[in-house]
Amino acid sequence: MSVTEEFLTPEEEKEIVDAIVTAEKNTSGEIRVHIENHSEKPPLERAQEVFYQLGMETTAARNGVLFYVGVSDHTFAIIGDEGIDKVVEGDFWNSTKDLVISHFKEKKYKDGLVQGILKAGERLKSYFPYTDDDENELSNEISKS
Repeated sequence: MSVTEEFLTPEEEKEIVDAIVTAEKNTSGEIRVHIENHSEKPPLERAQEVFYQLGMETTAARNGVLFYVGVSDHTFAIIGDEGIDKVVEGDFWNSTKDLVISHFKEKKYKDGLVQGILKAGERLKSYFPYTDDDENELSNEISKS
């Protein structure tokens, strides 16, 4: 098994996907999690690449959010698409990032991602509220490379 596969158990992955589903009930925003073993690039730069590789810029409101984890590198980044960046305050993601990292430091990876995802959904609700005709535009499954 690879480091990426061992990072979370199947049960933990299911809890993370469930958190995405729950968070997306609050907002039209689309949340994804990507886990990879290693990258030579800084985490924000790599997260931006993965964001486009996953087609996250294709949402109608440009309100996709990516939680990026570099397992062996011990890196984490959270980024949002331009629709989010145009309307939120500059430090919008900092408290969410800090929450996730505080759990990661205790090796509670699943808890960090779940709490961060739920917080992101809550925070996005005021800018991108869920509507009855909201469509799930992106997969909720965790991607890996």
